[in-house]
Amino acid sequence: MPTDLVKRTILFIVFVLAQAMVLGRIHLFGVATPLLYVYFVTMFPRNYPKWAMLLWSFLMGLLIDTATNTPGLATATLTLIAVVQPYYFELFVPRDSVDNLEPSLATLGPLKYSYYIVVLVLLYCLVFYSLEMFSFFNLMHWALCVGGSTVVTLALIYTFEVARMR
Repeated sequence: MPTDLVKRTILFIVFVLAQAMVLGRIHLFGVATPLLYVYFVTMFPRNYPKWAMLLWSFLMGLLIDTATNTPGLATATLTLIAVVQPYYFELFVPRDSVDNLEPSLATLGPLKYSYYIVVLVLLYCLVFYSLEMFSFFNLMHWALCVGGSTVVTLALIYTFEVARMR
């Protein structure tokens, strides 16, 4: 168990630093920002304590909000994803599978993993940009931000997943 805590802590630090130092400053075509830190929340294994997921997500969101000057956006949205993730993940896992099954391309297969990750990242981007704009006055800009950020984030996640498989 301590190795899992160490692994999660290292991943936590890497994702926060990567988002704060590099990824948060990238805005492709003025609309698409990679939000890779959501990948951290989607990697929690089956039957991971829900209180721990909420705590990890809240703290990560708080640190990212502090570093990127987005007061409460990442915190609220990551916490929402942490609430949804365990119940949504159960839809893709057979009942007789191991208790600590981790969602990945290797364990779920390409089709199931795609359904799993696309919905969570899209939900994250929808809520994040809806809270950020807090208005649908410029609907086209909102849709471009949601779509662009979803595509860029998914491309990065799939890149990491393929690298994990090797």
